Amino acid sequence: MDLGIRGRVAVVAASTGGLGRAVAETLAAEGASVVVAGRRGGLAKEIAAGLPDAIGVQVDLTVPDGPQALVEAAREAYGDPDILVLNGPGPQPGTAAGLDTGDLAAAVDSLLLAQQRLVALTLPAMRQRGWGRILAVGSSGIAEPLPGLVLSNATRAALAAYLKTLAAEVAADGVTVNLLLPGRIATDRVAALDAARAEREQRPVAEVEAASQAAIPAGRYGTPAEFGAAAAFLCGAPASYVTGTALRCDGGLVRSL
Repeated sequence: MDLGIRGRVAVVAASTGGLGRAVAETLAAEGASVVVAGRRGGLAKEIAAGLPDAIGVQVDLTVPDGPQALVEAAREAYGDPDILVLNGPGPQPGTAAGLDTGDLAAAVDSLLLAQQRLVALTLPAMRQRGWGRILAVGSSGIAEPLPGLVLSNATRAALAAYLKTLAAEVAADGVTVNLLLPGRIATDRVAALDAARAEREQRPVAEVEAASQAAIPAGRYGTPAEFGAAAAFLCGAPASYVTGTALRCDGGLVRSL
């Protein structure tokens, strides 16, 4: 399938590892000009050097001028972004009963305010051109809140509500707005969560992983490449009539429709 994004400019936030990196690599393989972004500037540049057409940008999106710096770097290299992939590092585990206000504020900065700033900076040009893709890397916790991950559940749900509202407002302008919800994808983040659970429960990590995989109808963790492929489709021309939706890439983990 031709995704119709050859020559399109794609900004992928938090793309120096995990799901963000997988999305950046897939978009680049499909012919997009990709901006790899993250706090680890050297790594961002290293990843970009291995892609067909990409630049690496060191940026902290949680500081007020971070989103502006990222978008300006994209414009200087390629022009206004056509594709914006919203992503951020997963916040630390925690319970709702023990929620710390400072931790909540930091999660809001990272997973809601930074994302909204990026949208505000890139959306006007997309609407003017009559073509744009905004895709957020979410979490299955939006559909079914995950135990022990209150910060992720709360902030990602807020972002989802904002984007759902936005999708209806800009659909007639040729801009789609969607979320892609990973389940258990084999990334460093999932490995760290498994290790933390093993320590809490005083169980071997391999046992925790096996139990987690057994709860997934597909019987395994997903791969970053599988997630990247789903993301690329939602960013492409064939998905022009898909907007305001949250697609799950989870091997059937979430049981609700």
